[in-house]
Amino acid sequence: MKMTEDLKKAYENMKTGVITAGGFLGNDERLLIDIIESDEEKIRSLNINLQDDIKKIRYLFEKGKEAFEEPLTIDNKWLIKVDEARGHLPCPFEDGIFRKVNLRIKNLNNNEELLITELSLHLIEKHHFFQGKGSPFRVEPEKLKKVLEE
Repeated sequence: MKMTEDLKKAYENMKTGVITAGGFLGNDERLLIDIIESDEEKIRSLNINLQDDIKKIRYLFEKGKEAFEEPLTIDNKWLIKVDEARGHLPCPFEDGIFRKVNLRIKNLNNNEELLITELSLHLIEKHHFFQGKGSPFRVEPEKLKKVLEE
């Protein structure tokens, strides 16, 4: 696959200081399409059911918002906490604006933890973009599997 004009524009929006101070790419110097394709391959090789995991994350976001900023145990499997910072962030693909809501998930069976935002969830669901290596909000596919599927 090659870099389309839309991907080039999104890539420019992801750079440090454009939408966020740290950007979405971290120290990853690959092209956006290469980052996406690499993570898609990782999802396949780990046999991750991305749609099921997205549904789980939405479910955990909903439960966490009910107990906003208080830790909550869900299904005897996850300890979660939702918090929010002021403001909104636009999607670098220019297809939405998202509140700065964070979900922290700890798998109580293996103590693996994951931090995901509403924007990160959108980026994964709609664009298969987990963010670049070194990005503070990157969701590693391996971590996703350990936290949600084990």
